[in-house]
Amino acid sequence: MTPDASAHIDVAASPQRVFELVSDLRGLSGCAEEYTGGKWLNAAGPRVGARFRGLNKRGWRMWPTTSTVTDCSPTRFAFEVKSLGMAVSRWQYDIEATPEGCRVTESTWDRRPGWYVPITQLATGVKDRAVTNQRNIEATLERLKRAVELV
Repeated sequence: MTPDASAHIDVAASPQRVFELVSDLRGLSGCAEEYTGGKWLNAAGPRVGARFRGLNKRGWRMWPTTSTVTDCSPTRFAFEVKSLGMAVSRWQYDIEATPEGCRVTESTWDRRPGWYVPITQLATGVKDRAVTNQRNIEATLERLKRAVELV
């Protein structure tokens, strides 16, 4: 299935360094546009099946989510997001080695049921989630590039 929003960026850093950043709740919050941090619920760190509570913010609006890690390998970190017990999205980071470092692709799929969309629009202040996520992904990848290339 094609993602609702996706972008990639080439970085001069090892795939391992990128994986460490995107799978670290604190590290990812330093790069992400809306995600502001999280806490592992049933694990000490990233692994398939690990769950974490995340907090998202846009302007004055804040909303919590609970996510479950579905992929946790050197080439992919992904998680399914729920809000109020309902599936709302999937986020995925694919990491591909290149001669200069690696290419990072961030993608998301909207999983909200149609009836839930207006409720989330009120909660988040976002009318067009696909367009907003595309912009957010592009901004996040630029920050990620700066963060991993500093090391």
